[in-house]
Amino acid sequence: MSEFGPPKFIIGDEVLNIDKDAQDHRTKKQRLEDEGRKMIIVGICAMSKKSRSKPMREILTRLERFEYIVTEIFEEDVILQEPVENWPLCDCLISFFSKGFPLEKAVAYAELRKPYVINDLQKQFGLQDRRFVYKVLRDEGIGLPRYAVLDRDPDNPNDSDLIEADDAVEVNGHGFQKPFVEKPVSAEDHNIYIYYPMSAGGGSQRLFRKIGSRSSVYSPESRVRKQGSYIYEEFMPTDGTDVKVYTVGPDYAHAEARKSPALDGKVERDSEGKEVRYPVILNNIEKLIARKVSLAFKQTVCGFDLLRANGRSYVCDVNGFSFVKNSQKYYDDCAKILGNLIMRELAPHYDIPWNIPSVEEEVPYVPTTSGTMMELRCVIGVMRHGDRTPKQKLKMEVRNPKFFKLFAKYNGYKYGKIKLKRPTQLQEVLDVARYLLSELESQDGIREIEEKKCKLEQLKTVLEMYGHFSGINRKVQLKYQPTGRPRHSSSEDDVNVEPSLLLILKWGGELTPAGRVQAEELGRAFRCIYPGGQGEYAGFPGCGLLRLHSTYRHDLKIYASDEGRVQMTAAAFTKGMLALEGELTPILVQMVKSAHTNGLLDFDKDSSSVQAKVKQRLCELLGQDRDFSEVDIEKLAPTGAKSLVDSMDLIGNPVIKCQVVAELIKYLIKQIKMRLEDPAYKDTKLYHNESLELMLKRWCKLDKDFKMKNGQFDITKIPDIYDCIKYDCLHNSELQLNRTEELYECAQELADVIIPQEYGLTGQEKLEIGAGICLPLLRKIRSDLQRNLDDETVHRLNPKYSHNVLSPGRHVRTRLYFTSESHIHSLLNCLRLGGLCNEDDEQWKRAMEYLGAVKELNYMTQIVIMLYEDPNKDPASEERFHVELHFSPGAKGYGDDESYPSGSGYRPASSKEEQVSETSFDISPSSDSFSLLSREAEDCSQDLPTLSDLARYKTRLSGKIEDLSGPRLKHGHGSAPCTTGRARSGSQGSLFSKELLNAYSSSLPDLKTVEGIHRNYSYGVLPGMDTYTMVPSIRPLETLHNSLSLRQVDEFLQKLTDGRPNQALTSPRCSKEMLLTYTPKRITPSPFSLPLRTEEGQFYRSSNPASNSSSTMHSPSNSMNTVDDYLSSFEAASNSAETPLDTPTLLSSLDGVEVFEESPESVSKPKVTDSF
Repeated sequence: MSEFGPPKFIIGDEVLNIDKDAQDHRTKKQRLEDEGRKMIIVGICAMSKKSRSKPMREILTRLERFEYIVTEIFEEDVILQEPVENWPLCDCLISFFSKGFPLEKAVAYAELRKPYVINDLQKQFGLQDRRFVYKVLRDEGIGLPRYAVLDRDPDNPNDSDLIEADDAVEVNGHGFQKPFVEKPVSAEDHNIYIYYPMSAGGGSQRLFRKIGSRSSVYSPESRVRKQGSYIYEEFMPTDGTDVKVYTVGPDYAHAEARKSPALDGKVERDSEGKEVRYPVILNNIEKLIARKVSLAFKQTVCGFDLLRANGRSYVCDVNGFSFVKNSQKYYDDCAKILGNLIMRELAPHYDIPWNIPSVEEEVPYVPTTSGTMMELRCVIGVMRHGDRTPKQKLKMEVRNPKFFKLFAKYNGYKYGKIKLKRPTQLQEVLDVARYLLSELESQDGIREIEEKKCKLEQLKTVLEMYGHFSGINRKVQLKYQPTGRPRHSSSEDDVNVEPSLLLILKWGGELTPAGRVQAEELGRAFRCIYPGGQGEYAGFPGCGLLRLHSTYRHDLKIYASDEGRVQMTAAAFTKGMLALEGELTPILVQMVKSAHTNGLLDFDKDSSSVQAKVKQRLCELLGQDRDFSEVDIEKLAPTGAKSLVDSMDLIGNPVIKCQVVAELIKYLIKQIKMRLEDPAYKDTKLYHNESLELMLKRWCKLDKDFKMKNGQFDITKIPDIYDCIKYDCLHNSELQLNRTEELYECAQELADVIIPQEYGLTGQEKLEIGAGICLPLLRKIRSDLQRNLDDETVHRLNPKYSHNVLSPGRHVRTRLYFTSESHIHSLLNCLRLGGLCNEDDEQWKRAMEYLGAVKELNYMTQIVIMLYEDPNKDPASEERFHVELHFSPGAKGYGDDESYPSGSGYRPASSKEEQVSETSFDISPSSDSFSLLSREAEDCSQDLPTLSDLARYKTRLSGKIEDLSGPRLKHGHGSAPCTTGRARSGSQGSLFSKELLNAYSSSLPDLKTVEGIHRNYSYGVLPGMDTYTMVPSIRPLETLHNSLSLRQVDEFLQKLTDGRPNQALTSPRCSKEMLLTYTPKRITPSPFSLPLRTEEGQFYRSSNPASNSSSTMHSPSNSMNTVDDYLSSFEAASNSAETPLDTPTLLSSLDGVEVFEESPESVSKPKVTDSF
């Protein structure tokens, strides 16, 4: 060593003493030897990549602080080259396997020297085999996903007990519906595949050991591997999150959440290149699991993977010796526990004085909030799907024995009807159609086959579309009719008294590329309603939501009905909202829950008697060959909605208007036929790969069905006509068909009356029909709001281990429901007519006038409920919680709409103050909430600050002089998504404005070059269309009410869900005396029926493979035979003094399908862009 001391290496201002640790180590060891004192040598026997890693060095440095402990790292060359007799001596051995490590030599060394071993070495052989790991976990009673092992003989791989179908596999007699997981039996093989169902797009996600910023890729391959041995297990819906648990002995466990590698395959890393993870709190059951894992595998320091799904926790992998990568608190805890463990075990043998330290009781962390603030606690959104292709339907009566055989095969006689969606089922229908058509070509088959050739040909054509099957866009229904079916329209067959089957083929209705863009862009914009939504932290808006979500403080659940377009809309929205990448299929399977199982977002029942009567009266009123009179208006629009009255004035005589529509359709068909004969249009592919032939068939069928042979018009076809002409005007305008705009306007005038009035003419009918359709959803919304009253700590950020997060106690719950038009109309009718507000509420009056003027609830319509809490108020006070209600009519329609009605804007001034009042802000440096603040609220109607104001104010506090009223936009637009003050004309300054939706799409591909999305229009940009994506822009959110109390909303929902919707028509005036004793009762959605039970006491999910429910999940209530038993047990668990496992709440279940309402669950974590 030179006279200047040990060598130094300088980087910037940091000086690293390379020999400092070694020098300190020699000094301590020499000092103890010189003093003649005993010492305990802890040997570290592992590959150098592990033994000299940063986490190991952090822990060993702290371990050396124990007075009598000295650490000794075995050199890798010694481990690999030298016999164990030449290895260094030690009293305590920390040794663990990794790639290339000679575990057999470590075992021999331990047998030779007899040190105290921290992690059992023999068990580490078993940890290399997933079969051994799963067997140990099962024997210990630790929760596992349902699994089966496929052992293949390497010399004869084809001799295996594996049966593979399109959407399922059977392994050793155990069936697994997709999605399922395929794991190699070797724990060192990280090539794990997840296979997706055809209804979600098929294919597989291929996981591998992290390479750079990738941990998985999507593959279109849907077939399982044919070489090697594997474990097949059910896919657990964890909402895109994995939890890593690290034990240090049986009584300590540290847990961290990370984004699941199966979600989009992108690894989120911090500035040091480490994978972004956030510490989370384990519940008591999970702590017990950690204890069992540590003891069962005899691994003091041990890591394992935990999946939180369906309200339970499951172990899916045990890694053995593992360290937390970047947590100073964990390093302290680990070194302290290991040091005490070593000293307790070895100190008596060396006569070293050692007092066992007393364990201090852990003090629970209680987050506090300073200042008067309203903190966002819950966001509930109900949204319609995005732009879709026209829905089409073919009805035909069939009597051929082959159809009856197919009907019987799928238990049709048991239920009277079947629904066929799987590829194999659709193939069977196609085979029957092909057979019958081939028989019709021969003379012998003419008299035996009663099915019409034209309909069989159309059936065959539709089923052969795309060249492959996918249950997400086509389905066949068969309904048994004992005496045949009476003739109702020109597209149906004659009356027959013999038994028959009604075959209904439905296709179309697929989410278009434009619909996907709409959903993604709306997802991006939706971030801006969250705290910090307008802060320009990372160059794009909504960073507050991403930060909240990525740091495990955002409890997100997304539900969708079982329609393909709805599910794909939900997946695209999620992709935009959480800044995910890659294909939609993995996002759909992992993040979107199918709600079809309990009727939450689907209404598959036959129309109620009230709705049937309404439609009959509607047909009668619109079948009168005269101009609408005042009496007609009172009958058709008794609510006096401006949109209905205006449309009826435009219609005049409904029969004449229908005649005009019929003539325009015929003229359109004539033009399409001319295009087909024109060589210039040969092989023309229209939007979304539709051909001119299919377009012609679509319009010919509407022409045939609309005007019946008796000369009358079937007005139930008006919505379909409007649907088709709107689609063609938006997406197929390059055909330059004449008079399409005229047809659009006429169909729109009729549709603006027929569509909303199908859900009731009078207010009472609308409310009764709406409550009937939305009852499960209303119950769920009420449950969502009530759950925020609990101080839940499970599945949250652990504040003791958090860093760079200034408000770890913050937690927001988001529930998003994607559905179809029927639910949107029904829910809005309930809100309008259910008596939510008093008759003298001026803000509500203006909101009702605005809703009454809205003609159409278009694609991406949104109804948003936001719940705020003031933690400084008494928990029993009505001022504690504050509810806001917002609404957007969705995408703009075709044509110029400058006269479209505008509301009061997003979060305007309330009714009692005309002027913008001065607003106070939380200037605490520890507050990252950007919360809604106000003065002491004697008057609840004072003006509320906007997110833009708060972002500007925080910037001012940080010393920056910068205008954040609108983020800097790549495309040169500006926006102010939130505004204060009274209502403004149009949607200027409102959330989700066109500028906001269009400005932040830099992550999307250049949509001008994407085939099928953008076309070069010679006549310029269509009105209401995005200027560079040709996608209809979405109208801004409008605030319907911003000063509702939680009690007010809860009583309103209770009135609707208790079966008393008619009583809600008249809302009683609230007492002027303020009630300060309101504590809402915790409620759960009421179950309607129990799931069907199998002979093994298990619940099976439905046939819909896109559901996130497990294919076969053990029910938590297997021993319970009634709903009352289940609810009683749930209440008992809720009232228990101990912390129980998150008990899933059984929701209504149809067709024997299990559905669980969530407890606080894990959520997916996207990128971290900045600290709060």
